[in-house]
Amino acid sequence: MRTPTFFKHAVLTASLVAAAATANAQDVKLGYNGDLSASPSAQSGQAAVLGMEAAIADINATGGVLGKKLTLVTRDDTSAPPKSIQNMSELVDSEKVSAVFGPTNSGNAMAWKHIANQKKVPVIGNVGSGTDITKPVSPGADNYMFRVSMVDREQVAALMAYVKKNSAQSKVIGLMAETTGYGQGGLKDMEELAKMQDIKIAATERFGVGDTDMTSQLSKMKSAGVDTVVVWAQGTPIAQLVRSMEKINYFPLVLTSWAADNITFYDAAGKALAEKPIFMRTVSETRTPAQQKLFDRVGPKLKAPGSFSFALHGYDSVQLYAAAVKQANSFDGSAVRVALEDLKTPVQGVLKTYVKPFSKTNHEALTAKDLVWIRWKDGKLLPYTDAIVGSLSGVDFKQ
Repeated sequence: MRTPTFFKHAVLTASLVAAAATANAQDVKLGYNGDLSASPSAQSGQAAVLGMEAAIADINATGGVLGKKLTLVTRDDTSAPPKSIQNMSELVDSEKVSAVFGPTNSGNAMAWKHIANQKKVPVIGNVGSGTDITKPVSPGADNYMFRVSMVDREQVAALMAYVKKNSAQSKVIGLMAETTGYGQGGLKDMEELAKMQDIKIAATERFGVGDTDMTSQLSKMKSAGVDTVVVWAQGTPIAQLVRSMEKINYFPLVLTSWAADNITFYDAAGKALAEKPIFMRTVSETRTPAQQKLFDRVGPKLKAPGSFSFALHGYDSVQLYAAAVKQANSFDGSAVRVALEDLKTPVQGVLKTYVKPFSKTNHEALTAKDLVWIRWKDGKLLPYTDAIVGSLSGVDFKQ
């Protein structure tokens, strides 16, 4: 008796579906939770995802991790803490991800870091820079929050070291910050590290993230004789600040947070004013061959070329996670955390080679000595150097 053709096809189709389901069941999910659409910082989150996808593709092309392929599940938190908390719960409880990456906004990480620690799910931040993100929830507690990105306090340590060594020109120092959690967290770091460096602060001023005129605050700085201003704010407010400087023809030396690398800063400030601030980031547009190779892959998809640094963070964060899994010989969150805190073998990234980047008490892969001094020049983020930058070393970055 011959088996009907349609039945053979049905059996074959069912077999293929079952095989695909089995293969998918072997995949290990990683999650990204961050702003991918709502705020100016969304371009950073998008770039981080592109870098993660590139790393996952490279890892899978060589057989995956422990014989399993990696897949990425993304969740857009639209920059809203409640949504970010919901996303975290969904990724951990419903999607059963083995690790989470992100978020884009530092405040959102602070809103849900307790979930990662309670559920014992490793998180490797690759965008948000808030200092407190990687601090344990209580002294001595196991800590599941790691980071491969800029850190506010590391940047501030470098900026204050610059001010200290530039004492011949930087005689009267002022601090300015936006009134958001990001700005006030940075201001706290600036005040603490200025005191540590024995730098006297002559004036401190604050402004709203949506303010377009800071001439009142700047006039107070000018009256106090401030010749150097250290600023902690997002890209657009920094642009409004330098535009306000132009209004009253007052241009002190301006050192800022890395948010000045955002294209929103450049667009709002304009070419000439955009070249006023000096700041830091993890990479310039002068790239190594490995960085250029990754840029060639993801660059056409970036909303702004300047966001490429986050693609690098994304790529390296996945590589470090994969290395920890291999060392632990497990995807178990606790085992991976322990491995991350004591990686035995150097990990070749595109930003740098990571040699024991983390420890039990330090969950930051990048420090001040890894950062690059930057200034906008002719529309490009180019390396900046002068006699002070050239003289700085690790011992100067006091924290």
